[in-house]
Amino acid sequence: MWYKFVQTLFMFIFKIVFRLEIVGQENIPNLGAVVIASNHASLLDPPLVGTASSRPVHFMAKQELFVPVLGAIYKSLGAFPVHRGASDRQAIKTSMDILRDNKVLGIFPEGTRSKDGKLGKAGPGALGIASKMHAIVVPAAVVGSNLHLQKSFWPKIKVIFGQPIHFSQDMRLTKTDLEQMTEKMMHSIQIMLDNNKI
Repeated sequence: MWYKFVQTLFMFIFKIVFRLEIVGQENIPNLGAVVIASNHASLLDPPLVGTASSRPVHFMAKQELFVPVLGAIYKSLGAFPVHRGASDRQAIKTSMDILRDNKVLGIFPEGTRSKDGKLGKAGPGALGIASKMHAIVVPAAVVGSNLHLQKSFWPKIKVIFGQPIHFSQDMRLTKTDLEQMTEKMMHSIQIMLDNNKI
């Protein structure tokens, strides 16, 4: 109930302030475990993706964001902290628990925000977690969230959800397989960014 209220409020704000456009929402499965993997150019990206999604999204977010008061709000909306630069077993366990419960996990594979808007290199973590839990991966592209790169007085932002990536139930992926699939996933995000320039 609380999540839906916040999502509706943000939708209203984003539609007016940023002329938010959502494309490909039907690519998010209605049921089952899903990982939404998006590019990351702004602090606006998590609320934008969460607002645009047809299902509640539980975001993995850097520990530094969980300050008093704000941290409690983030957690009430399903976000959980991760320590960057090291293997955070608790964050990985939380991620798997979310997928085990057939919910939606939100991840930014680049690990940090892009300052120039260009897509950075991603690690295989997102697909690794998804493959272990047999989750469907939906690549997503947020276009225009870095407002400093827009010259318009009235900025526009688009959130695009791409074609889902499915894992076979009996598929056993090696590290090389995951790296290659991650490159393909990031390539699909790049294509969405290129085809939806503002």
